[in-house]
Amino acid sequence: MPRTWDPDVPYNTLAPPPTLDLLETPRVLKAAIGANTALAKLDQSAMSIPNPAVLINTIPLLEAQASSEIENIVTTADDLFRFRGDEGTADAATRETLRYRTALRVGYEHTRERGLSATTAIEVCSVIKGREMRIRDRPGTRLANPLTGAVTYSPPEGTDVILDKLKDWETFVHGTDEMDALVRMAVAHYQFEAIHPFSDGNGRTGRILNILMLNEAGLLREPILYLSRYVIATKDEYYRNLLAVTVSQEWEQWVLYMLRGVRVTALSATQKIAAVRSLQDEFARSAREVSKGGADFEFQNVLFEQPYCRIKTVMERCAVSRPTATGWLTSMSEAGLLEEIRAGRDRLFVNRQLLDLLTRIEQVVL
Repeated sequence: MPRTWDPDVPYNTLAPPPTLDLLETPRVLKAAIGANTALAKLDQSAMSIPNPAVLINTIPLLEAQASSEIENIVTTADDLFRFRGDEGTADAATRETLRYRTALRVGYEHTRERGLSATTAIEVCSVIKGREMRIRDRPGTRLANPLTGAVTYSPPEGTDVILDKLKDWETFVHGTDEMDALVRMAVAHYQFEAIHPFSDGNGRTGRILNILMLNEAGLLREPILYLSRYVIATKDEYYRNLLAVTVSQEWEQWVLYMLRGVRVTALSATQKIAAVRSLQDEFARSAREVSKGGADFEFQNVLFEQPYCRIKTVMERCAVSRPTATGWLTSMSEAGLLEEIRAGRDRLFVNRQLLDLLTRIEQVVL
């Protein structure tokens, strides 16, 4: 029987996550098989690419852009890649989105070294916000419909209460039962969002924790699942399903929604990786014909790891002089393989083919 719930009253009665038998229904188990299969293919595909850094340096930036857009922090993929190494001159939205990318990496390293925990969440949120974040201690937090202003949810209140809820969350994340790891991630995501432990940055922190759970479970070796794009495309459904769990414990629909998201985004990312590999091969053939640097393997890596490439980067990575690096990049630009732009005194060389490929929406057939 659903618990009594009032959107205007702090949800201090938020219960620990449900047991295995209430979550793994036949529909959920079937969906979990498809999602796990798609995720395994993505992981294998990522490991088969000659230089995984190409993915590690690009896909997390797209995830950062999408996750930030959910919170109405809007920037462009071009600006993210352009200002990645020069954040001081970027606008506020771009800087905050770049911090998300950094937070994902910080969380990944923290989880690998010490395990996923509430402390991980605090570190991640602190990086996202660019300041030390603490557990909420002020009463009166209310989430409202942005159009009507009506209160839709009031998270738990009181530092001790919130810490207890986070302990429940942490215990569940590291549960010893045989629950499918993707089902566990879906439930843990709801639980974290319902706790809403920080004054700001909860949504973005929660979405990073999703990826970290998959890393810790051994389902994904690198944080390259682009799940936030799915959430943007289905934003109303995302919030509707979250609220349905709170109001009437509609766990099955929520878990099915998340499993579908994992499957769709894993298949999309796998297609994108195949396209990147194909572009790399084609690009390398053309580069060898137009530039002496075209045969340099490290030079090729730089142009795909950093779609906005600086002369200084080529000098450092390829151990060549400025004239040599400039010559390589200029010849590639003159041949139409790169696009040269000016940013103040700086010359940037843009791998436009790669950027277009990374930002296009892959059509996935389920």
